[in-house]
Amino acid sequence: MDFAKLIKTRRSIYNLGSLLPISQQEVISLVENGLKQCPSAFNSQPGRVVLLFGKFHQKLWQITTDCLQQIVPAEHFAKTQEKILSFAKGAGTILFFIDDDVTNELQKAYPSYAANFPVWAEQAEGMLQYIIWSLLAEKAIGASLQHYNPLIDEDVRKAFDIPQSWRLSAEMPFGNIESPADAKSFLAIEKRLKIFE
Repeated sequence: MDFAKLIKTRRSIYNLGSLLPISQQEVISLVENGLKQCPSAFNSQPGRVVLLFGKFHQKLWQITTDCLQQIVPAEHFAKTQEKILSFAKGAGTILFFIDDDVTNELQKAYPSYAANFPVWAEQAEGMLQYIIWSLLAEKAIGASLQHYNPLIDEDVRKAFDIPQSWRLSAEMPFGNIESPADAKSFLAIEKRLKIFE
């Protein structure tokens, strides 16, 4: 797909199904490629990904439900649970992490840039999420970016044997698109862009 068209195609899709238009192995290859090709400062590659299918995907959203049940008032929990179930109905979830050991090592090696490395790691993480999200969209796979971290961090770490240095940054449920995204509104471009010629 033409990239200009692709960036319009990629949207937050919340109404997901479990039937993918491509094979599970093709999804794995897509994620591997996105992870490999993502740019990062000093080519440090701080991004880490965990890809969950089947019972592991369901386990993540059960963990999320259990954690939220502890903090959301009972009278409001039905709406929260409905949202979580919409993610669980998908085919899988991608967990995005930043390996803080990478940042710490760079800070030691290049002390004059020490304050920048955490920022640059977050920038690389954002690009990684966008790359993978766009690659999914190109294959007509819906996804959205969720942030239940740090609430679920420790339970996720235990459930999926996550290294201590990996810091969860986002969760991306994905699946077939049961219904498209709503129309998107845009701020006036002249409020966001300056051009000097």
